[in-house]
Amino acid sequence: MKISREDVLHTETVLVEAIKSRDVKLLDSILHDDLLFIAPNGQVVTKQMDLDSHRAGEMLVEQLLPTVEEVKIVDDTAIAILVYDTKGTMLGKPIQGRFRYIRIWKQFSDSLKVIGGSCTKLS
Repeated sequence: MKISREDVLHTETVLVEAIKSRDVKLLDSILHDDLLFIAPNGQVVTKQMDLDSHRAGEMLVEQLLPTVEEVKIVDDTAIAILVYDTKGTMLGKPIQGRFRYIRIWKQFSDSLKVIGGSCTKLS
């Protein structure tokens, strides 16, 4: 099934709302079971680690304002690059700034899912 830029950006929006509201059930449906994500500190994060972090309230997001930089579609896979103006707390410490995310989305029979990604803090 072919995917569109609009599909990817819509699902990015759904993902961000799930993160902000700590909707672990929705996150579980959007993140692929074999997800690998590289955090700004270099740590490799799995789906289970990400869900556990949200369940525990380790990351609380007040603001995530996106700027879309690029979306490339390759068959049933998309690469999305966005910059988020972010404000919140991580492990009780304030975080604020601009972060560039790359997410790899793949179309499965039932929905788009994130299969990989990375995040870098911009200076």
